[in-house]
Amino acid sequence: MNIEGLIKRHREFREVEFKKHKDLFLELVKKGQRPKTLFIGCSDSRVIPTLITGAGPGDLFVLRVVGNFVPPFEPDDDYHAAASAIEYAVTVLNVENIIVCGHSHCGACESLYKKLPEGEELIHTRKWLELGKPAKDAALRECPESGKEELLRLTERYSVLVQLENLLTYPAVKRGVDENRIYLHGWYYRIEDGEIEYYDSTKKAFLPLT
Repeated sequence: MNIEGLIKRHREFREVEFKKHKDLFLELVKKGQRPKTLFIGCSDSRVIPTLITGAGPGDLFVLRVVGNFVPPFEPDDDYHAAASAIEYAVTVLNVENIIVCGHSHCGACESLYKKLPEGEELIHTRKWLELGKPAKDAALRECPESGKEELLRLTERYSVLVQLENLLTYPAVKRGVDENRIYLHGWYYRIEDGEIEYYDSTKKAFLPLT
């Protein structure tokens, strides 16, 4: 959609959707947000957290990053956008659930099997994709002879588990999980049919959410 289309959709939002939820928006302004869930998803334009969950205003605190990757906790004073969002959700908003939602046909996971161009243009992307290497390694160990598509789908699912492990390196997250105040959820959204799978730690498998 081009910029003119976005402006038109915004006008329609103001005229219809905003009026429909006006009281809720005013309440959220007056009382502040109190989302119960941090949703960590991919920046992919095909994966819309509120659309696939039916969440409304104030329901989700959303962090969208390339590949829905979660960087491990680093106790330094550098710039950490993703870490800042996680810390804010857990420590300030006191969320009760954290969802890491991967998805099918993920460009970030596919890029793990490609050599990206050298140079400054993708310097941060190349570094960021290192967060997916453990998922790639796990997929190759499990199915070294599998076809490309099977390997990519396996990598995408393994990546969700890797990011959940990285979440536990954050002291506030680990403490919340240990005290049963925070619950971690691994989801996998299939773009082609709209289905969401969740990771069942007892069965060690992704199962249909519905």
